[in-house]
Amino acid sequence: MPSPLVTTDWLQENLNNERLVLIDASMVNVVGKEPIIYDRPVFIPGSYKIDLEGTLCDTGSSQIHAFPTEEQFTEEARRLGITPESLVVLYDNQGIYSAPRAWWILRAMGLKQVFVLDGGLPQWLAEGRDTVSAPVAEAATPGSVVGKLDQGLVRDSAYVSQHLEDGHVLVIDARSQARFLAQAPEPRPGVRGGHIPNSLNLPFTEVLEGYRFKPASQLAAMFARLAPSLQPGNGHQLVFSCGSGITACIILLAAELAGYNRLSLYDGSWADWGSNESLPVA
Repeated sequence: MPSPLVTTDWLQENLNNERLVLIDASMVNVVGKEPIIYDRPVFIPGSYKIDLEGTLCDTGSSQIHAFPTEEQFTEEARRLGITPESLVVLYDNQGIYSAPRAWWILRAMGLKQVFVLDGGLPQWLAEGRDTVSAPVAEAATPGSVVGKLDQGLVRDSAYVSQHLEDGHVLVIDARSQARFLAQAPEPRPGVRGGHIPNSLNLPFTEVLEGYRFKPASQLAAMFARLAPSLQPGNGHQLVFSCGSGITACIILLAAELAGYNRLSLYDGSWADWGSNESLPVA
């Protein structure tokens, strides 16, 4: 399974795979798109539920949606029964929205066999597949994975500021063009309009087609158009940003699909940068 995505067909065939850990990573708050609203709880059979806005968020941090601590992650992985042999598949109820954030958290904490369901719950429902009304509470056998954060996969404002003029480090912003250009107000009080100097804009909605990602060839062409020198294998470190570190992971995953491999997340993103008066704004 070289791709970070799995299809609904693959998931259907593997629902009874004893190595599978299936996780609903949906969020309550959906920003930057018209949310899909459900009149009742709906889950893919065998799913666990994680809370990206609580259990897997470092609430002791001043940042919005801060990366969880290693201890938080380890405790949650234990509840979910995740072992080094697990095949972890993540999905959300918007198609592609918050599942990539959960995917990057698990990857950054050391898991290798982690995937996102392309199209998520909406695609599953559109194909008339079975659902249930409640998630599984916890695994019968506790997990054995211990989280160890790879610091190179999660960046802060100090790293971004240090590399503002470094042509080998490119910041790509997943917010809408209107927010990027300060033509639309920021949804969070106290956050300035505009963008990080020298950053590039790729709204997360542009890498999606319906509920799913666009084909890898289209994604590769999209990234190539962002900057003349932006090609896989040319040494660029790509740092992804958005409003608060959620939708940045969508275009981060799109970059991996397009063939890039030096990827990291600016976890605080614009909510962090735009609220710090000491940092420059374009």
